[in-house]
Amino acid sequence: MKQKVAVIGAGNVGASAALYAAERGLGDVTLIDIVEGMPQGKALDMAQTAPLWRKGGRIEGANDLGAVAGADVVIMTAGFPRKPGMSRTDLLKANADIVRPAAEAVRKHAPQAYVVVVTNPLDVMAYMFWKVSGFPAARVMGMAGILDSARLRAFIAMELGISGADIQAMVLGGHGDSMVPLPRFTTVAGIPITELIPAARIAEIAQRTRDGGAEIVKLLKTGSAYYAPAMSAVEMAEAILTDQKRLAPCSVLLDGQYGMRDLFIGVPVVVGARGVEKIIELKLAAEELAALQKSGKDVASSIAELQVGV
Repeated sequence: MKQKVAVIGAGNVGASAALYAAERGLGDVTLIDIVEGMPQGKALDMAQTAPLWRKGGRIEGANDLGAVAGADVVIMTAGFPRKPGMSRTDLLKANADIVRPAAEAVRKHAPQAYVVVVTNPLDVMAYMFWKVSGFPAARVMGMAGILDSARLRAFIAMELGISGADIQAMVLGGHGDSMVPLPRFTTVAGIPITELIPAARIAEIAQRTRDGGAEIVKLLKTGSAYYAPAMSAVEMAEAILTDQKRLAPCSVLLDGQYGMRDLFIGVPVVVGARGVEKIIELKLAAEELAALQKSGKDVASSIAELQVGV
């Protein structure tokens, strides 16, 4: 039986995620959006590229959330994008009204699905999806750390004039201004970047990583990033569907790890066929742990503001 990926939201992130999932041959893809005709039109366009990839799998669009039925993985992207001057937390209540019915629909129509949440503010929306769906925590995760780490890798590649494929990076914490890039766990072909880049320059690159999304928003003026977020979500979906056992930073529910509990935040996890299969608890330096816990407090504050547990 062919696997199915359902993408909720046919905007730039959702459509890109659907395209990447289909191109990688992850299975049948359903693109869902409330705007009449838009997901159907984009899906038809994608279907017409499929012969060029020589990959199978149906690509279809729908306006009804019930179309998630039978999905093995659901990628949740629907929501309002950030605009210049808008923080991720500004989106809190507006996007909660979009995530709640989506979580209810997935609970009803795809009760065995694994969920990758992309909607911002990401960590809070992942928490809300988990609460509303009632799914085990291992089956709901937020896409953040892979994107933020990819941005750090890209900036290091630009700095050194080398391939980003040789760079491994680790960015933890909430997907926002308080994220925690970890230079100590960032390497180029196994060589710590501290051996290749001066400390002051590393600090500047880390700050650019924190501002990575805002930098793109400022340049675009009428939207936000979508290629890298979409690809990052598909990386997670593929890890689940093909049981890759990938070790990557993802936003997951903590239950005492790193001194935090009952919130979603980015930490290193193993992602495979059982979703979040293991949370890796790194031995962080005091200042690294303090920064991560501060990021956690920011997420917890947003969760409390939204009262998503009510």
